[in-house]
Amino acid sequence: MPTSTTSHSPPASVWKSILHHDLPASLVVFLIAIPLSLGIAAASGAPLIAGLVAAVVGGVVAGAIGGSPLQVSGPAAGLTVVVASLVTQFGWAATAAITCAAGLLQILLGVTRIGRLALSLSPAVVHGMLAGIGVTIAVQQLHVVLGGKAQSSLIANVAELPAQLVTHHGHSVVAGVLTVAIVLAWPRLPKVNVVPAPLVAVVAVTALAAIAMPHVTRVDLPDKPLESLILPKLPDGTPAELLTAVLTVALVASVESLLSAVAVDKLHRGARSNLDRELIGQGAANTVSGLLGGMPVTGVIVRSSTNVAAGARTRASSILHGLWIAAFVLAAGAMLELIPMAALAGVLLVTGLRLVQLAHIRTLRRHDELLVYVVTAVGVAVLGLAEGVLIGLVLALIRVLYRLARATVTSTESGGVWTVRISGALVFLGVASLVRKLRSIPPGAHVRVELTVEHLDHAAYEAIEDWRRGHIARGGSVEVLRSTAKMLDGVREFEASAESIRPMLAKLAAEGQRPEHLFITCADSRIVPTMITTSGPGDQFCVRNIGNLVPPKGSNSSSVDAAIEYAVDVLGVRSIVVCGHSSCGAAAATLAADAPTGSGLQAWLRHFEPSVRHAVGLPDIIDPATGVKLIAADKLSVANVAVQLENLRSFPSVRRAEDEGRLELIGLWFDIGAAAARLVLDREPFLARADGELSKIRSNGTASAIATNPSSQ
Repeated sequence: MPTSTTSHSPPASVWKSILHHDLPASLVVFLIAIPLSLGIAAASGAPLIAGLVAAVVGGVVAGAIGGSPLQVSGPAAGLTVVVASLVTQFGWAATAAITCAAGLLQILLGVTRIGRLALSLSPAVVHGMLAGIGVTIAVQQLHVVLGGKAQSSLIANVAELPAQLVTHHGHSVVAGVLTVAIVLAWPRLPKVNVVPAPLVAVVAVTALAAIAMPHVTRVDLPDKPLESLILPKLPDGTPAELLTAVLTVALVASVESLLSAVAVDKLHRGARSNLDRELIGQGAANTVSGLLGGMPVTGVIVRSSTNVAAGARTRASSILHGLWIAAFVLAAGAMLELIPMAALAGVLLVTGLRLVQLAHIRTLRRHDELLVYVVTAVGVAVLGLAEGVLIGLVLALIRVLYRLARATVTSTESGGVWTVRISGALVFLGVASLVRKLRSIPPGAHVRVELTVEHLDHAAYEAIEDWRRGHIARGGSVEVLRSTAKMLDGVREFEASAESIRPMLAKLAAEGQRPEHLFITCADSRIVPTMITTSGPGDQFCVRNIGNLVPPKGSNSSSVDAAIEYAVDVLGVRSIVVCGHSSCGAAAATLAADAPTGSGLQAWLRHFEPSVRHAVGLPDIIDPATGVKLIAADKLSVANVAVQLENLRSFPSVRRAEDEGRLELIGLWFDIGAAAARLVLDREPFLARADGELSKIRSNGTASAIATNPSSQ
């Protein structure tokens, strides 16, 4: 009797993609990770082999388990100050144990799904933290570039810098300064960015040192790397000190990894990151790295962006880069001992300076957050990471409370009428000043109160209402006008803050239209197409009408006809999506006993008639995610999506493109209340490929399938 076997190995196309894309990308990332890992370990006061262990574990463990497929993990500059402090306080073996405990805490945060709360930190605090770390690293490594020895704190490094500048250290200075010059100049050369600047700098300076710098200080690795690993041991310290150390490593590593994952998502169009899973992967990597005597691991934006730019498609690139590092250290570690320490310091000097990003400073200044950024950065650099971040968080909270309490209240009198204008956020903290202003109005006056507030809490409402009743009781009159959303004010606010996106929009304007999808959806004001698909500017061509209808070819619907033919024949879109939604007013109006009276609307809604006939022939439709039977209007809306997909095939250009495999037709139904997208299956091939099709149209909610086949009814 024949037996069937199922192979669980990846299909040939996956292996082909790995060989053509991920393998070359992994080699590029491997080459840049070696000098960075060594430099970060040296700057942290950790054994150099610990940096390489973290790079291997970060690549393999975090790459395999994490939720960000294209992120590359390893030792990060952002943790340099933290690790250096722990090494000084507890020693390296205890620091490895703290790293292991921090990893277990990260796993717990990821499993309990609260890891994403780390992203709730104020951007000003996060970027200020990174800037403070960057300044500390830069000043510290400047000493090594100049041939000296870094001190334990920023203040000590600054104090010793003048003496360092007048001291001659010969070859070390040449190696360090030359490395910095190459790292800065290499990206400016045309058509050479495919080779990372740090790799070019370290290789060039190492080659020069081998020829002309015999006495320069070089990397010192143990002869037997595996036997020289310093395994973790329990640290000596008070419970409060140990808890603070574990929390600091876990928090900083988590925030840096999650921010890096979000940034990497913006660099490609593949699958988005699962932040909770990413936190679990980072925690597993830190646990393993600590157990092996390695440094803390985080997602690293420098290596990750290089990975994407090199063409990586899957997590195989990150895993392979870790394996290359392990193989290189075990088989050719002697080559690493040729690298001058000043060259690694030069790479870290530039890396530290790049953590202070002018773009972030300009953005925060526009949003009046620069003070929080500067205070956090100075606090981290001068006092320490935990202290600086705490000061930044307190200042950010104080500023939030101040803004909540700041409401602008003005009163003017003209022709016997008093006008009181209230703007801003009016909450209980600002009630006292509001009441003083209102009580200054003479009794018996006619008053117009104009509310243009962003938020009005109950205490403020009660204060206004109490005054209004009292003023009327004393013979006056009060007219309250409230306007919380003025379109022109919104336009002016956009124009005032548009500087950050102006270069992107200018590029889109210059390049012309190149959308990949045509998105046909309802004109309902609650539907925001770019929110459903998480598309960026220019990614999709959108058509909105009442009921997301596509009248068949020849129905004299020239506007829809023109949009479809333009999208397929001119723009060459790869997919057309028809998206209906729950509580559709057009579907409800079609089913209503009292049909709309407008002749234009009546004529348009007649296009619903095929959908009504199709819906009548369907059994009850059950939402597969909730198990709830759809109401009549929603059932019609779902059936309508399937009918419109069939109508699309009445257009010769659509049918031809679909037959040639250049175009896919996709049906979506968006449940507004649940913020969930369902895939509408219009015929059998889509039923088999539901998950594959849905991966092309991302949504903010859950996704499942509703089968309605008009061809089979």
